Amino acid sequence: MAKPFRFNLERILDIRTQLEERARMELGKAIAAHHAQEREVLRLKNELAAREASMAQKKDPTPGDFWLWRAYRERLVYDIAQAELKLEELAEARERCREAAVARSKDRKLLDKLKTKKAARHVIEQNIAEQNENDEMASVRYQPPSY
Repeated sequence: MAKPFRFNLERILDIRTQLEERARMELGKAIAAHHAQEREVLRLKNELAAREASMAQKKDPTPGDFWLWRAYRERLVYDIAQAELKLEELAEARERCREAAVARSKDRKLLDKLKTKKAARHVIEQNIAEQNENDEMASVRYQPPSY
């Protein structure tokens, strides 16, 4: 009877699989945050363009309107700059998470390949042992009678 294959590093493989899954989840969160920030930057730019068009269509604006417009426009430009800065930071964080996920995946795949090779070697060794046992039984069973 062939003994079942047992991988000595199975627990480590399980841990690396969990770490890989965690890294993928963090990458997903980083990608989602980056997309959300991209939408926010686009929204702010659209808001600025819409307000500039609205101000350009206004007939006979008062000095108070100009003052309010200038203050509002400065704040929108500042908000856009801050949002773009945050977008760059999120892009860097996303890339770090991607690199971490790739590294975790390589670690897991390395152990997975080792497990596959050891399992194949185990099967070969078991087949050889079984063949040797069969050969031994056959040679004992079919020995010519001694006279």
